[in-house]
Amino acid sequence: MPTPDTDAHPEPPHRHPGFSTGPASGTEEPRAPSPLVRELLTMRAEDEANAPRANSADLTDQLAWRRLTARHGDRLRALLEEHGGWPVPDEVGEEAATGAWLVAQHADRQLDVQRLAVRLLEQAVAEGTAGPEGRRRLAFLRDRLHVNAGLPQKYGTQIQGLTSDGAPIPWPIENPDMLDVHRARAGIPPFATYTAAHAPKEHHRS
Repeated sequence: MPTPDTDAHPEPPHRHPGFSTGPASGTEEPRAPSPLVRELLTMRAEDEANAPRANSADLTDQLAWRRLTARHGDRLRALLEEHGGWPVPDEVGEEAATGAWLVAQHADRQLDVQRLAVRLLEQAVAEGTAGPEGRRRLAFLRDRLHVNAGLPQKYGTQIQGLTSDGAPIPWPIENPDMLDVHRARAGIPPFATYTAAHAPKEHHRS
């Protein structure tokens, strides 16, 4: 994912000291990552390393994945509540911001965590601090939350299975006629184009 251009993204007006981890200005040495950044990076690494377990045929693997995502979800909720905002790239770096999003995206049995994450990410997008991937990440997270809550999705990002010839089947969409319009506004390619390029051989929610 692209690294945000710090010259194009001015410092937000309300920075929390826990998020101040970028390079110092002038000739000062870059500051060491904060505990928040280290924690988000650790959770991201654990998430990515264990993601294949989500759809494993081994029930032990599936249980391990659920336990990991539940632990991560609980911790993300605490971090977001403590800091009162979404950890945006200009503050924590692109890798840690991606980690926060992955944890929220995979908190499928913790709708309170996903609702909180959507609300805070919405605020960051509205303020222009969410970075170049912010609008797209928000679309994926909103759809994930809606599907988990039994509601139609807006952007068609969540796939429930494949047809016999391998075509993706999305979970219900609230307004199919506007699907690609909504996707374009969020920076996501048209449904047919995107799924043709990214459709897995086997179903896997990402």
